[in-house]
This record gives sequence, structure tokens and C-alpha cells, in this order.
Amino acid sequence: MTESAHVIAASIRSGERRAADVLEDALMRIARIDPAVNAFTDVTATRARTAAAAIDRRVAAGDPMIGALPLLGVPYAVKNLFDISGLPTLAGAALERHAPPAAADAVLVQRLDAAGAVLVGALNMDEYAYGFSTENSHFGATHNPHDLTRIAGGSSGGSAAAVASGMVPLTLGSDTNGSIRVPASLCGVFGLKPTFGRLPRSGTYPFVHDLDHLGPFARNCVDLAVAYDVMQGYHADDAACSERPFEPVVPQLDLGVDRLRIAQLGDYFETWAGPEARAAVAHVAHALGAHAHAVLPAAERARAAAFLITNAQGAGVHLDDLRSRAAEFEPLSRDRFLAGALLPAAWIDRAQKVRRWFAEQAALLFGKHDVLLAAATPVVAPEIGTDVLEINGQQVPMRPSLGLLTQPISAIGLPVCTVPVRGVHPTLPIGVQIIAAPWREDLVLRVARHLERMGACTAPPPAAGAR
Repeated sequence: MTESAHVIAASIRSGERRAADVLEDALMRIARIDPAVNAFTDVTATRARTAAAAIDRRVAAGDPMIGALPLLGVPYAVKNLFDISGLPTLAGAALERHAPPAAADAVLVQRLDAAGAVLVGALNMDEYAYGFSTENSHFGATHNPHDLTRIAGGSSGGSAAAVASGMVPLTLGSDTNGSIRVPASLCGVFGLKPTFGRLPRSGTYPFVHDLDHLGPFARNCVDLAVAYDVMQGYHADDAACSERPFEPVVPQLDLGVDRLRIAQLGDYFETWAGPEARAAVAHVAHALGAHAHAVLPAAERARAAAFLITNAQGAGVHLDDLRSRAAEFEPLSRDRFLAGALLPAAWIDRAQKVRRWFAEQAALLFGKHDVLLAAATPVVAPEIGTDVLEINGQQVPMRPSLGLLTQPISAIGLPVCTVPVRGVHPTLPIGVQIIAAPWREDLVLRVARHLERMGACTAPPPAAGAR
């Protein structure tokens, strides 16, 4: 489905189309495409048909509240760490297959449903969100729709691939160290990682309390902004959730970039960007007329701090199972969790101090610039099973290194929109991060929308598995 979510909603609202017909089209696409892509772990067809039928009855009855539902009848799906009433919350793990079903939907699922969206299923991911490739040994690898021999990225690989392949126009994922931005980059879609604490995580399987973010994927910036706006708002069950008032971004999307001070991040962010990644940043910078360069000092230290905090807090969630059911974990995630359980407390304390210092450096930089640009991944999508990447002549392990350019940014919770760039590789897209100061989602989405309207950043047509 390449049709925009907001266009679908308008057509159902006007009576031009029925929600039930839109849904059946989506279910047919999933049945046709997903065997090749492997984005879905569950399809909630019965629930979706009930919801679509209820929408059609409301439209037929002339319900005046229909006009206030911006995602009316829009099919969407969520990473399988979101609670879905009646299903076990898998979080990509075999250990959770026989867990009790969720008693209620995650808060963000509730909010999308309240906006008229129709949930059609749960999506594949790396086990417990600990990875950047979605090569899940329990549920199979998710394949990149633009080349089925390649990874979709992770850990929200199913979420990006479901949108990139045209199965649904909107999905939700999570981002701890890059798990929205990496798959958005490799699959060529738009992805938003809001400021830490902006969207409540209530009703999702935790990974790292200090770093977990939730956000949407879409094929265009308007859909991303609409979804973000309907999901905003405080929720008491998430201790990290901000009590900031509702700050809508949709009304500001088309304000353009005049007077915005935009700079390209250099140093570390160039060192670890391969040729296609650097070309993508140059393409975006040229389109924006952004000739300034900036340095965010000691980004490698921020990445190291994020690694330590991820190891330690992630291990803390799973200590009981690591003691009693270690063999049921994927070997890679198990070994990293075990290592995290053994980290000295003094190291974690130091890592938190580095995070605070790095946030101060970023704040100083945002005194000079409104928006920063950096590649989202060092390379285009590697082949499934790849173990080693070569980045500017240096060989590094593939799975952790896909997050080289995203981890320093999520370590301090900055808002980022990843935009897709085409043409720097013969067949594959790659993404660029648009980064702003905390709570300035309006700026990253304004810049993304400007690039989209210019034609500089657009999602590739569904390909490979979508045919």
C-alpha cells in the first residue's frame, strides 16, 4: 500500500470508500507479500474486521465524531513488544511464546485506535530488541523488500519492512540505540524517534529504562506527523514520561526551513559513514543549502556509555530467566545480557556521568544550530548472514556497528527523523538523520517535510517481495 494514511482516512470519512474494503485489501497484501518478507508474527484479522465494520456503521449513521478521527480506517501494525489484548507479548523471544496473553492494549495502541486506526497485526524484531538486523532465530529473519537477500535492519525490522513493502501505511517500533532509525534507513522509509519521555511506553516490553523510545514509521512525513500527534500525552504508568503539554506538529509541517540554522555533523559522524552514507548526507545538505559543519565532541564516548547502560539495564530485566532458562535465549543476546550482569557498578555510574556531560555538549551546539544532519547507517543494507562490515577501510563486526551513528544520539534522547535517500546506490536506499534539541520534533519534521516536498527525500516504490 503506497497510498498515504491521511488520504485513506479522508476517503473513508467522505464515504468514498468503506473501511472494510480498505482492510481486506491490506489483508490480501499481507497474505501475498509477507511469506517472502517475513515482517508479521501475528495477523489480527478478526479484531481488525470487527473494528472496520464498526467504523463503517458510524460513517453510515452520520456520526459527527467521525470528522475528529485523523486515522479513520487506516490499517497499521506494531512491533511485537507492544501489548495487544489477547496475544502474548513476544518481544521477539521464544521464552515468551507461552506467556499469558496481554489483558489490555499498550497505551499507544489505544491512542491510535481512538484516532480511528485499525490494528492488523504484530511485527518481527530482534529478540528483546537487542540487535540491529532482525535476523531472529526463533521467528526467522525479516527480509529487506528492496532485495530479499538483505537484512531489513533492527530491532524494529518488521515495522520498517511492513511499510516499505506496502503491506500497511503505518507501523510502530521502538528505538533504544537506533532501532527505528537503522531499519528506516535500510528499508527506505521515514521513521521518527521522538525525544526521550515524549511518548509513553506503558504496555510495552521493556529493554533499557533510560534509553527506550517509541515511535512511528511511514512512507511520508505527513503520516508520520499525524501519528505522532495522536500519540502525544502524559501517562502515569511510565515513570519517564514527560508531563509536557500537547504540542502538535501537523500545523507547522509546511513552514519551510527559512532562517533555520542547519549543519552537517563531521568528525566521528564522517569517520564512520561509508561512501553511500556520506553521499546521502551531502545530497540532503545540498537540498537544504546547509553548508555549515559542526562537531559533537566525544561521540565515541557517548556510544560506549550507551553500550554499558544497555548491557547492565537490559540484563537486569532478564536475570531470573538467565539463571533458569539461559538455553532458550538466542546465543548472541544471552551472552550480551550475561556480560551486562557482571559489569561493575562503578562503570555504570561513569557511563551515566558521560551521558550527562555529552548532553551538555549537545546543548551548547544547539545554541549555534537548530538542526544537525548525520547519516543514519554507515552502509546500505548488508546481506543476511553478514558478520563483518568494511567502513572506510576498517573492518568491524556487522551487528553492533549498524548503530555506530545512532547510538550517540539516543544516548541523550534527542528527537530524530530519519529520511530516505535514493540514488546513491544502484538499487538500495539509505537514510539521513535530522536531529534537533529536546522537544523540537516540530523542527525535524519540518525539515523532513521540506525535503519530501522538494523530491529530495522520498520512499522508494515497494519492490522485491512486494511484487
